[in-house]
Amino acid sequence: MSDELQRYRAQIDRLDDEMLRLVNQRAALAQQIGRLKEDGAVLRPEREAQILQRLLQANRGPLSGAGIRQVFTEIISNCRALEAPLRVAYLGPHGTFSEAAVSQRFGQATEGLPADSIDGVFAAVESGTASYGMVPVENSTEGAIGRTLDLLLDSTLQICGEVLLQVHQCLLSNENDVAMIRKVYSHPQSFGQCQGWLNAHLPHAERITASSNADAARLAADESFAAAVAGEQAAAHFRLKVLARNIEDDARNTTRFLVIGKQAVAPSGRDKTSLVMSAPNRPGAVHDLLVPLAQHGVSMTKLESRPSRTGLWEYVFYVDIEGHQSDTEVAAALAQLKQIAAFVKVLGSYPVAV
Repeated sequence: MSDELQRYRAQIDRLDDEMLRLVNQRAALAQQIGRLKEDGAVLRPEREAQILQRLLQANRGPLSGAGIRQVFTEIISNCRALEAPLRVAYLGPHGTFSEAAVSQRFGQATEGLPADSIDGVFAAVESGTASYGMVPVENSTEGAIGRTLDLLLDSTLQICGEVLLQVHQCLLSNENDVAMIRKVYSHPQSFGQCQGWLNAHLPHAERITASSNADAARLAADESFAAAVAGEQAAAHFRLKVLARNIEDDARNTTRFLVIGKQAVAPSGRDKTSLVMSAPNRPGAVHDLLVPLAQHGVSMTKLESRPSRTGLWEYVFYVDIEGHQSDTEVAAALAQLKQIAAFVKVLGSYPVAV
């Protein structure tokens, strides 16, 4: 071993010792802050977002932004766990993209609670079985998740955060060759994300829907000549071979998840507000709903219509706007909206995904 290599390794050892000391010092401070909190809330989404945003802006490399986010998410996760365990419900079973979204947002020092449906995630949080829930709300290829939108309309829970998860689909199987596959299991959204690849490589294979990608992997693991479209994490969990990677038709394929809970989130400085509203049944009513946003300079980032389930051809509109509901201009726009809309419900204000 050269003297130069030894010097570099000695420097790394010293830095590791210093980082260990500093991380534990940070953890001790987090414990002190936990004792001073009057409401007992373990999770402060706005504060965690501010920390990550500041660190990403200060990062000069060579570590990537994604690497910095991952490292500090785990540090925050372990410090948070010293206050109290955090239980997060998600669409299970183990190995789903929802579970991956929980890890990306909350880190590994979190107790995941798999639910058998999106309804089950909401129920777990509403009952107090879980502190928060992670639910998919839209995919960049396949669009909105209708069941999540319907439950947000009816539930008393609030949106506390969002996660953008880049989704890479794989073909998983017990078999060794794609040519041996006669049936494919997956969630309908994943089938939609991989239509082109499946049409080209498995045009004659039967496609069977499952409640989740991980459930599809479980079904494929019990059969011969079967495969599942799912994430690579499901392959490890169900001991399946990865026959093909990145089979999604759009390499930018991303799913947006929402964190739901009973907590109202304070402003972080880079926030988003989600609401749902309906218009009175008269000409120009939908246009009128958008006027308050324009008048107060509030940017709208999403507009999604959905059947209201209260009458034939009646709709509600899901809207995302920039800013926190306590911001002066946003508050003024919302107050004006409530005067002209047939119905308005603010679903929550929360930090923009970091």
